[in-house]
Amino acid sequence: LIAEEDIETQEALVQALRRDGYRVTQATVSRDIRFLQLLKMEKNGRMVYRPRPTEGDKKEMEKFIRIMQEGILSLKPAGNILVIQTLSGMANGVAMAIDRSHFPEIVGSLAGDDTLFCAMESPESAEKLRSIIKGILKKEEEHA
Repeated sequence: LIAEEDIETQEALVQALRRDGYRVTQATVSRDIRFLQLLKMEKNGRMVYRPRPTEGDKKEMEKFIRIMQEGILSLKPAGNILVIQTLSGMANGVAMAIDRSHFPEIVGSLAGDDTLFCAMESPESAEKLRSIIKGILKKEEEHA
């Protein structure tokens, strides 16, 4: 359920489990959350339960971040599209890294040789993603 739905509270998780036929109490769900090491993480401005990232997840994200840091030259919002300029030949790699990062703001993406378009639901979503990616790129500058 946690992977399929945005569950914000223990009460909402209890209700969802009961809806699916599980007989649970608030106390058992609370213990299960601790046992499963679920975390509250931000998604679309709301805090929802998510599984704790595994070591493999962390290494994969580090690789995606490195690809973005090495390949992205500029980020320009154009309405509900974020236009990303990359080094020549890097757009597909950056697109894969962005797609695999599962940014909820992205509806779809399209990559050429050195340009990537990320389609968003709104201009605000495009600006939000630009800010997130700029933050990722700044971390590289701080380490340099």
